[in-house]
Amino acid sequence: MEGHETGFVLQDGALMLAFALVAVIAFRRAGLGATLGYLVAGVLIGPQVLGLVGNAEQMAEIAELGIVMLLFVVGLELSPERLWRLRRAIFGLGTAQVAICGVVVSLLVAVLTNYSLAAAFAIGLPLALSSTAQVLPMLQSAGRLRTPFGEKAFAILLFQDLSIIPLITIVTAMSRNPADADAPSGLVLVGLSLAAIAGLIVANRLVVKPMFRLIGHLGERELFVMAALFIVFASAAVMELLGLSAALGAFIAGVMLADTRYRHELEADIEPFRSILLGMFFLAVGMMLDLSAIAAQPFTVIGFAVLLIAVKTGVITALGLAMKMAWRSALALGLLLSQGGEFAFVLYSQAQGALLLAEQSVSVFSAVVTLSMAATPFLMMLNKRIRSPQVAAEERDGPRNDGARAVIVGFGRFGQTVAQTLMAGGVSVTAIDRKVAQIDLAEEFGSKVYFGDGTRIDMLRQAGATEAQLIMFCHDEMPDAALIEAVDEAFPQALIYVRAFDRRGLLDLAHAPAEGVVREVFAGAIRMARLALAGIGVSEENVEQAEATYRRIDKDRLQLQLDGGDLYAARELSREQQRELREFGRGRALD
Repeated sequence: MEGHETGFVLQDGALMLAFALVAVIAFRRAGLGATLGYLVAGVLIGPQVLGLVGNAEQMAEIAELGIVMLLFVVGLELSPERLWRLRRAIFGLGTAQVAICGVVVSLLVAVLTNYSLAAAFAIGLPLALSSTAQVLPMLQSAGRLRTPFGEKAFAILLFQDLSIIPLITIVTAMSRNPADADAPSGLVLVGLSLAAIAGLIVANRLVVKPMFRLIGHLGERELFVMAALFIVFASAAVMELLGLSAALGAFIAGVMLADTRYRHELEADIEPFRSILLGMFFLAVGMMLDLSAIAAQPFTVIGFAVLLIAVKTGVITALGLAMKMAWRSALALGLLLSQGGEFAFVLYSQAQGALLLAEQSVSVFSAVVTLSMAATPFLMMLNKRIRSPQVAAEERDGPRNDGARAVIVGFGRFGQTVAQTLMAGGVSVTAIDRKVAQIDLAEEFGSKVYFGDGTRIDMLRQAGATEAQLIMFCHDEMPDAALIEAVDEAFPQALIYVRAFDRRGLLDLAHAPAEGVVREVFAGAIRMARLALAGIGVSEENVEQAEATYRRIDKDRLQLQLDGGDLYAARELSREQQRELREFGRGRALD
């Protein structure tokens, strides 16, 4: 009997993957995105159409691990300091979006239907939430997660995840089910949340970081993957046991590990599991879509889906304009977050158990959420034309191993100079950049540049970093020491060079295993000073002495700053050196 059940599991898995593979390829080639492909594949194999695979609810529960892993990866992108910097956007912009959208949609449901006010709020408040599982991969693949636009979108999504606790409390408070009378109060849930967060922070310091240091010394990649999965599952399980958001627990664990040297390796290890499970989640959502509910009330489902998209787009665009965003960016933010989200399914189930919604109503508005999610790729295509109509729609090539001796991350003015000089020296180059406009411009001048985020270990592997002799970070966002350590550990055969903006950059990377860190304006500024001195008639000998004096003074000051680990460690010496330079200059002028 067990073997028979195992056979069915294997057959179901094979069918799901086969349909998903065909659908995603077709939809990606059509420029409609992978999410819509997964949803359509789920509809086809589900009980409403071909009926090839059952147990959609059970599959969705397993696939929700994809959302958990997604939030863990997002947490890895955010150090505690960066998260603190975003606090106003999270609790200001996020609060305004959830409150305004929730109230407006709820009142519209109450006005347009015969639902009671309690039932209307049980429907409308969950619709204020957007799809984290859909939006964040879009931002990551476009390289916009760390931009001001991406940070605002993320701030709203993070607050939406945090708002699960008060929304569950509201549904419980409106419950007509006598069994909910003894449910925990909102204050108890908040207390449990804070206690769980504090516990995860303590466990991270006392257990997790020492564990990763030990595994790092052992050098076993399998242990590293196992430990990463353990952290994700354990942190999510703790929050779920307390009746809270499992994804929130994984996010907190990610934030706690964001400032460690293992951040990038963890992200690379989790990424394959995250991508597959997220795909399975959307496949399960498609399987659960109640087509009979849509067929019975097509105008209701389509009408509310359109209304939801219009209301959320309008509200979020207005909030974006209030935050001083350009109108195109504000509209893009509104369209990006206009769909319903996966947590609506959870809240609708809660509302049904609270006797606020009938099963038929849950089916109808679950269909509204799914339809709005399916519309997002089309809205993004529309937004792309509004935002940048001049950019071609075809996809750019991702990194591949060309056998080059050097991998250059960033192909702006700095990276181009480095690449062309290396090629003149007989060194082959593979260039990566995540700015589409920069890639297109480079190709117009005959340079092949691949699209991708070169700060990711897996992207560097795809670009051939495993065999390269040189890895050179020339992009605008200077990598931190943890990334350089991770790259050095992953590709020990390569020499690493980093572009730094100023002295702070040199200090930040003082102990990183980089072969060289170059201040981008240092040599150019000295060159300009030399030309200026020569232009006003200073002798070549004095020009050479002036440069040598400055370089010596700068070197002494930098060494003192490196020893003290602080930019201000050489403040007194700097004042003395300024006097020395002026006295030296006056002496040269008298010669």
